[in-house]
Amino acid sequence: MLSKHNNTKNKVRQILVVTLSLLTPVMAAANPVDDLLNRMDAGAARKFITELQPSDTDFFELSQRDGKVCVKGNTWVNIATGVNWYLKHYAGIMVSWNNMHPRLPERLPAVKGKERRTTWLTDRYDFNYCTFSYSMAFWDWNRWQEEIDWMALHGINMPLAVTGEEVVWRNMLLKLGYSKEEIGRFIAGPAFLAWWAMNNLEGWGGPLPDNWYRQQEALQKRILQRERSLGMHPVLPGYCGMLPHDAKTKMGVSVTDGGQWNGYTRPSNLIATDPSFDRIADLYYKELTRLYGKASYYSMDPFHESADNSAIDYAACGRKLLAAMKRVNPKAVWVVQGWTENPRPAMADSLPAQDLMVLDLFSECRPMFGAPSVWRRDKGYGDHPWLFCMLENFGANVGLHGRMDQLLHNFRLAVAPTSPLQSARQHLRGWGYTMEGSENNPVMFELMSELPWMTDSLPNDEDIAAFKQRWLNSYVRARYGVADPALQQAWQVLANSIYNCPLGNNQQGPHESIFDGRPSTDNFQVKSWSKMHNYYDPNDTRRAAELMTSVADKYRGNNNFEYDLVDITRQALDDQARLQYLRTIADYRGFDRRAFSADSARFLHMLLLQDSLLGTRREFRLGHWTEAARSLGRTPQEKDLYEWNARVQITTWGNRDCADRGGLRDYAHKEWQGLLSDFYYVRWQTYLDALSRQMAHDSRPDASALGEGANANKTATELFAMALPKAPVIDWYAMEEPWTLRHNTYSPVPVGDCVDMAKRVMAFLSETKCRAF
Repeated sequence: MLSKHNNTKNKVRQILVVTLSLLTPVMAAANPVDDLLNRMDAGAARKFITELQPSDTDFFELSQRDGKVCVKGNTWVNIATGVNWYLKHYAGIMVSWNNMHPRLPERLPAVKGKERRTTWLTDRYDFNYCTFSYSMAFWDWNRWQEEIDWMALHGINMPLAVTGEEVVWRNMLLKLGYSKEEIGRFIAGPAFLAWWAMNNLEGWGGPLPDNWYRQQEALQKRILQRERSLGMHPVLPGYCGMLPHDAKTKMGVSVTDGGQWNGYTRPSNLIATDPSFDRIADLYYKELTRLYGKASYYSMDPFHESADNSAIDYAACGRKLLAAMKRVNPKAVWVVQGWTENPRPAMADSLPAQDLMVLDLFSECRPMFGAPSVWRRDKGYGDHPWLFCMLENFGANVGLHGRMDQLLHNFRLAVAPTSPLQSARQHLRGWGYTMEGSENNPVMFELMSELPWMTDSLPNDEDIAAFKQRWLNSYVRARYGVADPALQQAWQVLANSIYNCPLGNNQQGPHESIFDGRPSTDNFQVKSWSKMHNYYDPNDTRRAAELMTSVADKYRGNNNFEYDLVDITRQALDDQARLQYLRTIADYRGFDRRAFSADSARFLHMLLLQDSLLGTRREFRLGHWTEAARSLGRTPQEKDLYEWNARVQITTWGNRDCADRGGLRDYAHKEWQGLLSDFYYVRWQTYLDALSRQMAHDSRPDASALGEGANANKTATELFAMALPKAPVIDWYAMEEPWTLRHNTYSPVPVGDCVDMAKRVMAFLSETKCRAF
């Protein structure tokens, strides 16, 4: 069913395609998909014929012509999607974050007959604000080029584009009378810009150097030019009313106090009915447009993660925000995240239906559009268009994770003609990736990208298992270029365990590594809000790793295989280390000093083994993060500031108050070589040594307690408490902060052979299995 909105959009697309076909030969020769193919593999474009073809429906078509693969589509992005479909399902080549430059064979496999795929899900979004800090904080143009190519290949035509937003704000605040020093205290540092932009904090990680502003402005312009050349519609940041927390005193305007966010002072919010609102909003958009042009979509999330305030007229605020945006582009659409309280019903209900598009941010777990969920909204988003989005990852944490059955079930509820949620389906416009961190769990992103092109063959709940098996076998063939039964079995094991987080489990992202958390005698989840809950047998990931290593020698040099081998083996070692930790703590509580000594040593050995395994792949080395940060600096001081940002974000996240009382420590923890050996290992060794010393002390008589009647006046409760083991209390922040201030070098260059190292890990696990309790 195509809505009036989609029909209008497709007519515009058709007119654009016809217009392009009438351009001069010189202009018509510009083919961004050919450029993409040549960036992927030099000369690859000559192996394809790519053609724009008018259509009212989004499609791509594969065929064979003149000995080449012919890919047609009604947009450049759809053609790129067709190219990717061909590479995966015909050539056995998967372009992935870990494999953006595959070598294509000189002669590509022929397409026998034609394959045509269509979708009515025309709007395809990418990114969460957090992605720009957790994954992209230190990307240069070369890395951004790869990401834009990845987006095109996966069908994205609506990318969030907030790089360089801070340049707009700096220029605007200067015109509003703020000094350079005041602006430096307001705008956050490179690794924390996302939470500043979302109105969560001020200044942390800054002040930004002048060079940063120049670099990011130039980078954003290149990003936008490339995205627009592919026919994408970048989503630019709109104006929500945010101002520095001192705006009332500084400017004499009416604002609401932003309060606190996990220990940080939040910016204030300019009340939309204040006489100065239009002037300030217009100033913002004028500067945004001068720098980056106009957009068809603007992203705004007013009152993000804040409690309802009865003093705020949300309906009036919404109308003012929309009106300011419309003064820039009357046809523009406001994009808002469906997250916790947002969009406030009072605000959304006051706006014309086609002017607001909602991102259902966590559709695979906590959908708001009407599917069963703790966040379910009975009426969804009313008459407003919305996008089905997969969040998948919080904090860019490293770990295997997915909700395959839930994703398939909820997606079918959203798109199926027989769905009981027909009102939601009627207003569905597309889908999106809204991960907090990218470059992880490629299997889930591949599945999500293909579902919109298979809406006529989605499984009923009773057929999900069979669908998954077929799809995973196809995935293995595409991922590794072979249909190996051992690899297919490994992925079936994973898909039915760790990649199948069930309904009712609301944990935020991967099952967290026991290595990464601040040590205690009761470690479970690493970060404060992970909501982690056991849902799979740890022996399943071990079994998958055994299957992968059993055929590893055959696939040495296969980039996708080697990446997955390390990632899956890493997960297996993590899961077995959790069992080893529990055994070690049982020794402590049982006062078995000899067993504790052996088991704690084994746990620490497993941690260092993990460090060595991860060191064999660049993607899992701390150096790829810290070196990217330093490389953006133009002076020693800039390099040090950016590295400090990089180190703090993945460890303490904030200062002492925000890390401890605010609960932000380890939110963005990473299972990376270097971080394991120099940060997590030090914490665990310190703690286990303290437990060992305590046990040694407790085994000796306490001379002070030998005197007659030493405990005679103690209550029964006090005596009982004395009998319980008391774990040592350690000031973790005092241990962690010095690491964030160092500048020792971590190399991004892999060390060792990943196949040999994976075999070594699995041999270790096989030789010394954890005893049953």
